[in-house]
Amino acid sequence: MTGLWADLADLVLPTTCAGCRERRPGLRHGVCSDCVAALGALRPRSVRPTPAPPGLPSCVALGPYAGPLREALLAYKDHGRHGLARPLGALLAEVVAAAVGVARPVALVPVPDTATAARSRYGDHLDRLARHCAARLNQGGWTARVHRPLRALPRPDSVGLDSAGRAAAAEAAFRPRATASGARAAGAPVVVLLDDIVTTGVTLAAAARVLSATGWVPSVAAVLAATQKRHFS
Repeated sequence: MTGLWADLADLVLPTTCAGCRERRPGLRHGVCSDCVAALGALRPRSVRPTPAPPGLPSCVALGPYAGPLREALLAYKDHGRHGLARPLGALLAEVVAAAVGVARPVALVPVPDTATAARSRYGDHLDRLARHCAARLNQGGWTARVHRPLRALPRPDSVGLDSAGRAAAAEAAFRPRATASGARAAGAPVVVLLDDIVTTGVTLAAAARVLSATGWVPSVAAVLAATQKRHFS
């Protein structure tokens, strides 16, 4: 977690901690020291939904969707604290590094937001994370680039859907961009699919299937958080 505190210290944010939502008098950072310590203690681990949907690549997450990690993600995605993109992107870089192993060229492919979601969040939230993730990896001696071979189609809010409804919505959620097609040459960068949270895995699996059909076969998915403890192995 080298540099995480510096990333958080640079933010100009309200006096409410993004990690615990506590108001701290005189708080000069976006996240309090206790939450920084909690985030710094997380270590990437393999995760797998049960049951795993067809086409889901191996998946690595920083931690469970709980505590300061959950609150920081909510603050970033839903409460307009976009300055958290840099430290969260740095955390995502740690997940990518753990998932891939040795430093090597990687192609980072974020799961795209729908146009509606991007408007409500003042931009594609995962694209911002991916760019900061790539910058941190490059600073660490990796060769990382963000690619956007997918586009997201309008889909219903998954909050009110059951598992079958989520799967059906995810199946029709993505299309390749016109420039995405074509087999990739031998020795090409490792394709890493990025998302913020994995729940059932249907979104990642659907994105992976579309990518694979165009020659962008993801070797692994890297996410910040996984819901439900049983996903961790």
